[in-house]
Amino acid sequence: MPLSAERQEEFVRLLNEAHGLLLRYVMTLLGNRHDAEDVLQRASVVMWRRFDSFEPGTDFIAWATTVAFYEVRNFQRITGRCRLEFDEELMETLAAERVQHVRQWCARTEALEHCVEKLDAASRTLVEAIYTDGTQAIEVARQQGCAPKTIYNKLNFIRRALAECVQRRLAEATT
Repeated sequence: MPLSAERQEEFVRLLNEAHGLLLRYVMTLLGNRHDAEDVLQRASVVMWRRFDSFEPGTDFIAWATTVAFYEVRNFQRITGRCRLEFDEELMETLAAERVQHVRQWCARTEALEHCVEKLDAASRTLVEAIYTDGTQAIEVARQQGCAPKTIYNKLNFIRRALAECVQRRLAEATT
C-alpha cells in the first residue's frame, strides 16, 4: 500500500534531519566517504520502501541505523571490501556503539558551533579561514603581516578555549 502524503512528508523530514548523523554512522563502519554515500543512498531507498513498518513516535535514528547497518554488511559482502571477518554478534555490538558515538558527536558539534559563535570576531575569522576555508596558516600569516608562529600560537589558544567551552556546554546539557 502506498504511503499517504502525510507519511511521505514525515519520512522526508525525518530522513533530512538524520542525514548527517546517518552518513557519519555509515562512514564509521566503512571508513570511506564515497562508499558511505553510496550505501546511505541505497539504505534510504530501503527505508522508503519499508517506512510503513516504522512506528510513528518511536526512535527514527535507531530504526534507520539498523537499516543502514544491514546495507553496510550487504555492501561489504557483495564487494568483498571487509578486510576483517567478525561474527555477526560482534558486528551488531560495534554498530550499536557507533550509534551512541555518532549521537555524542552531534552533541559535541552543536556545542562547538555555539562556542565558535561566542568567539571574538578576529578569532572567529581566523578559525573560519583555517578550518572552514582551508587556508594555510602560512598564508594567513602573510595576509596579516605576522610570523606563522604567531598564527599557530593564536590557534592553540583558541583551540584550548573552544575545548573548555565545549566541555562546559556538554556538562550543562547533562545536568
